[in-house]
Amino acid sequence: MVAMQPKETVPTTRRERNKADKLQRIRDAALALFLTKGYDAATTREIAKVAGVALGTLFVYAENKRDLLFLIVNDDLEAVIDEAELLVNSRRGFVANAVAVAELHFSRFARKPDISRLALREMYFYDTGTQSMRFHQTRVDLRGIFTKIATYSTETGETSCDDVGTVGDILFALYQVQVRTFLNDKELDINKARKNFKAQCEQLINGLRPRP
Repeated sequence: MVAMQPKETVPTTRRERNKADKLQRIRDAALALFLTKGYDAATTREIAKVAGVALGTLFVYAENKRDLLFLIVNDDLEAVIDEAELLVNSRRGFVANAVAVAELHFSRFARKPDISRLALREMYFYDTGTQSMRFHQTRVDLRGIFTKIATYSTETGETSCDDVGTVGDILFALYQVQVRTFLNDKELDINKARKNFKAQCEQLINGLRPRP
């Protein structure tokens, strides 16, 4: 298992405050350049210059440009995973749990749609880096949450399933398609995305076999 970077805490010492300030400047500079100049055209040297830090200092926080992209989105994604963990419970039904988790992510991605699209594009070509690993850990955690939803529905008797992990993977796959469809639309319609994902979850739980 990869050792993950701990989540940021409130800095207390001057040294910690300086590090937090540098990190925020780097994050802001990367976001600004990715949006104005474009991800492919922006360089780490330019980002370091705008942030007012040495290039070597930038690489302390992110190992490459792709890592910088994930640095921008990781805190938000980890926060929404924490929200989803608290939201899911056995009192909700299978569909209600799954839709609630997906809607949290739709709302979070909609805050920075351009960066969200880039992050989802670059995830397929990620290389090693602390921020890249953090980003992919959120995906592992989300699959775990969907599996927990399948577990709850089996334990309460709402569904009968011998392999909750597979059901979790199916939910994750449906979510992946829907979040990309959502972000590809010119007008981000969370209600439409929620409705479509709910219909998919209902079809999953109802199955395809003919009813007696």
